[in-house]
Amino acid sequence: MLKKLVLGALLLVVLLAAAIWLGGGNDVYELARATSVSTAPADYALQDDSRISVPTPQPYIDQPYNPLKNVYWGDLHVHTVESFDAVLFGTTLTIEDAYRFAQGESLRNAGGELMQLSRPLDFVAITDHAESFGLRTRCRDTDLSLKENINCWLMDTPNVVTFLLLKAVANEPTEVASSEQAAGVYRNIPRSQPTLANFPICTLDETDLERCYRDSNSDWAQYKALSDKHNQPGTLTVFSAYEYSPPLPDSGKHHRNVIFNGTDLPEHATSYFDASNAIELWKTLEKDCSGNCDFLTIPHNMNKGWGLFYSENTWDGKTYDEEGWRLRQRREPLAEVYQVKGSSECALGVGSTDEECGFGQILEPCQAGQESGCAFTTSFTRQGLKIGLQMQADMGFNPFAFGLIGSTDTHNASPGDAEEWDFVGKVAAASSPAVRRMTEWDDRKPYESILQFHTAGGLTGVWAEENTRDSIFKGMQRREAYATSGPRIMLRFFAGWGYDENITERPDAIALAVSGGVPMGGVLTPAKEQTDSPTFFVWAAADLMSAPLQRLQMIKGWIDADGNTRESAQDISCSDGLPIDPATQRCVDNGASVNIATCEGLGNTGATQMAVRWKDPDYQPEQNAFYYVRALQNPTCRWSTYDSLRLGQAPPTHVPATIRERAWSSPIWIQPAN
Repeated sequence: MLKKLVLGALLLVVLLAAAIWLGGGNDVYELARATSVSTAPADYALQDDSRISVPTPQPYIDQPYNPLKNVYWGDLHVHTVESFDAVLFGTTLTIEDAYRFAQGESLRNAGGELMQLSRPLDFVAITDHAESFGLRTRCRDTDLSLKENINCWLMDTPNVVTFLLLKAVANEPTEVASSEQAAGVYRNIPRSQPTLANFPICTLDETDLERCYRDSNSDWAQYKALSDKHNQPGTLTVFSAYEYSPPLPDSGKHHRNVIFNGTDLPEHATSYFDASNAIELWKTLEKDCSGNCDFLTIPHNMNKGWGLFYSENTWDGKTYDEEGWRLRQRREPLAEVYQVKGSSECALGVGSTDEECGFGQILEPCQAGQESGCAFTTSFTRQGLKIGLQMQADMGFNPFAFGLIGSTDTHNASPGDAEEWDFVGKVAAASSPAVRRMTEWDDRKPYESILQFHTAGGLTGVWAEENTRDSIFKGMQRREAYATSGPRIMLRFFAGWGYDENITERPDAIALAVSGGVPMGGVLTPAKEQTDSPTFFVWAAADLMSAPLQRLQMIKGWIDADGNTRESAQDISCSDGLPIDPATQRCVDNGASVNIATCEGLGNTGATQMAVRWKDPDYQPEQNAFYYVRALQNPTCRWSTYDSLRLGQAPPTHVPATIRERAWSSPIWIQPAN
């Protein structure tokens, strides 16, 4: 089937070229020209990067071993020239370029713009698509047939139009559902699994398929060797990793990043050519990852999973059984809540009325009968966490007990590049220089607009004793990790009984919190005689290269007496000594604002540090519940405002000029004894 699709795409490319030649130019021709690497210099000449001020990059700061743990910053979702789609976007930067960038070196992307972190990262995982491995290795040979040369041209020539055409033919058409189907409810659809044998380059003669597998393993071996070469404990921890990427209709995602630890890693990178669904992925990885080997998987873009991620179904139309749920509980301790394609925390009007659920949203709530392109109830982490409470009550274990992380999903080989002032898009020449990010195309779906719906991406913070593979990997496994929308906000979250009433004032507050409770990612089981609320202790510190903190919020999900899941969001600490309005449970606004002409903060409000000791006034000891924290900054300029300054024009009025950056902790679960 896929062979026919690829050959069909080739035919479409030929026909398209003929149409452009005969028509003398049209929208498709303009799209190709406007995203081409060759025309990028002229577009780059339209901007003046000196019109914005950025912080001076800082050197790496070594943190010694700390039994109370340090926070380490990283990116677990990064693509380079080894990803097929990145090539079509014009990316030429390599895996080793990405490692140098992570350590603070500046690079120029395919659009000609300079990229540089304000501070080096502590850890990184390069996650090129496993489905790309080996498919272009053969293109380096000199004795290729005509068909092989056509295939290699298709896969190795930058062209956004080719990418869009291949995406169109590779994705299944969406079946038209009945208008009576409930809005935002995933409908299980069987799907067939392609294999490498579906690629013409792998089946031109009887030896080609074996060679494709051999080439795939060779590429994966290169990844492992480079990660070991660049892994520098104490300076830059590098994990061997890749992305497992089954497609869904209409640009939907059902992808997972696979992160390894150890020395006995599998010889083959299991892709969706090998495993038809996530359950088969975990089974195969558990079989192949033995000895000194461990792994975890991290889903991303649940918001674009069309409701599949937190349903009971798999990608290919099957249903989870207990073994599948157990595998998920064991192997998927984290979820990527924020990246360039938006926030997967929650959505207004989709099971939530929390106003901050409007942040980073790219989709409208589903209407009756919609199958894709909208916000489903089972597409967001908060809903997944609530479903997990129900599963705990029904099955006795919770496969949706996951922590939260952030990443970039950059296709520029630029890990951690999530600061608004340094946003150069994430898809090479297709989103760079600035004029390209600010251009909107009438024939594109609204949620595919870079200007309106792309974010600068996020970062992961992990609390660990030291900057080594073992320490950071264990931190991820125990979910002592959290997400930010880009700034390096420090955030700690604990819960326990009997904390000192003055813990927020104590210099040894963290040591007391560690000894008296559990950190983010942990589970508290109340004793039968324990009827009062645990004490929740939160400490946060602002990123001094971004903006002060404005408030801390507590998000709670629980099962009520009738067996229904509920949620609430309330402010628990305000900057500047401001009160919480009892009617709205929100802090009085601190008046922070931004000078849009310079992107400098106005006023002298906000906090560099915040700490709060909080008890839940509505606590019920028999309830299954989870709690997590959001820390919100004062507003700062959105990336589009920085681009407006570069281009010497007023910021667009139909997108926000500012953004309220934030951090999300992983949850703490209250799990009453049976």
